[in-house]
Amino acid sequence: MKRAVGWILVVAVAGGALWAATAWPRLSDVETGRSPEYPDLQDRTYDASVDTVSKTVQEALAGLPRWTVVGSGKGPEGAFVSAVHETLVFRFKDDVTVRIRRSGGRTTLSARSRSRVGSWDFGQNARNLRELLAAVDARLR
Repeated sequence: MKRAVGWILVVAVAGGALWAATAWPRLSDVETGRSPEYPDLQDRTYDASVDTVSKTVQEALAGLPRWTVVGSGKGPEGAFVSAVHETLVFRFKDDVTVRIRRSGGRTTLSARSRSRVGSWDFGQNARNLRELLAAVDARLR
């Protein structure tokens, strides 16, 4: 009986490892519009001004759990917001940069999420960007 339970455990762990190895692309850096592995993650375009979008990004991040805004600024090219997302279980930190630019009468938001540790994020950076974009979209669309 103990031997059977041991084999079941080995098969379950091996199966889980195989599933994890094929479930997510081997990335640790994901960017809207530039990561073909995640075609759903595209830049966003809004009718609001650069200042409004920048303020909205900061407010959205402030309302999300385990997110911290660590910097922001504005220059001739547009604005940026820097944040850190901390994972729930292992407390890994991912650096997130949001770029906001005015173009053709509209404002474009692009974002990048990059792991500080490791070469494979198991999809966490894509989840970070989806969470951020959903929060901003809810406020601006």
